[in-house]
Amino acid sequence: MAHILAETDENLETVNPAPPAVQTDAVNAIEARGLRKVYRASGGQPAKEALKGVDLSVPRGSIFGLLGPNGAGKSTFINILAGLVVKSSGTARVWGFDIDANPRQARASIGVVPQELSVDPFFTPAEILELQAGLYGVPKRERRTMEILKAMALEDKADAYARTLSGGMRRRLLVAKAMVHNPPVLVLDEPTAGVDIELRKQLWDYVKSLNDAGTTIVLTTHYLEEAEALCDTIAIIDKGQLVACEPTQRLVARVTDKKLIVRTTWPVTPVMAAIPGLRTEITPSGALAIQYNPIEASAMDILDRVRASGIEIVDISTEESDLEDVFLQLTSSH
Repeated sequence: MAHILAETDENLETVNPAPPAVQTDAVNAIEARGLRKVYRASGGQPAKEALKGVDLSVPRGSIFGLLGPNGAGKSTFINILAGLVVKSSGTARVWGFDIDANPRQARASIGVVPQELSVDPFFTPAEILELQAGLYGVPKRERRTMEILKAMALEDKADAYARTLSGGMRRRLLVAKAMVHNPPVLVLDEPTAGVDIELRKQLWDYVKSLNDAGTTIVLTTHYLEEAEALCDTIAIIDKGQLVACEPTQRLVARVTDKKLIVRTTWPVTPVMAAIPGLRTEITPSGALAIQYNPIEASAMDILDRVRASGIEIVDISTEESDLEDVFLQLTSSH
């Protein structure tokens, strides 16, 4: 193992030139312009256009959400930035480095935590991080193996074989692996999939501390409440196209509908719920839920119509739209 690491260090230190200075006027951690990717037809499957001219900018220092249904093009976008997939056309920069003109510097500026729990089962976490650091040409004196493992609550597993780690531990190990070269941009691709609530909180505490220290975070997740709570800005990709990219609160505000929950003296029946001109449904608890647009009608108007239908109101509450509503609206209409 020591021989492998020493050899890796020697090879990379001789071929890894000093990176050019990053553009001083670059305010974005990631910039993509007209990014397109077409996968060729193969095995009887037709050609697929995974990205259709995506224009996207990720501000430095932000926690940026990249959301979309399965197969929308999120992973293709990430893999192009990481140098794992060759784009068909367009341009992309990571931390000011063009991925074509300065591929080595662009790759050194980004760390990617993949969805798949892919770790070598016969290496220990400490060995995996040391090897990864060697591949990136990090000098031994600058490596932070134990510091990173401690941050990921894996220091007591530093010398255990990776095959003995639980799924949650392997997920944290992948985050640690992506951080060994101290990249200014960290991409987390579904990082909390299969992780319990406590470990998810620990992971996000660490991610927020990295962001506070200046690391730009790009997050893909299917936990929409997670994205809404963490992200400054959210982009939504659907069928290879960017359908939204806005500050989180502004994006949520795009759905103006509210829900009025009316609790009644008696459980609501389908006949009672059928109030002309109102979008109603019955909740599992037997209350009446009414979807309405406050621009078109006030809550008081809605309640007057409910009373006029003969329903006796005991209590009311309202629910605001959330990111899930926006996501469903944008991806279902696209």
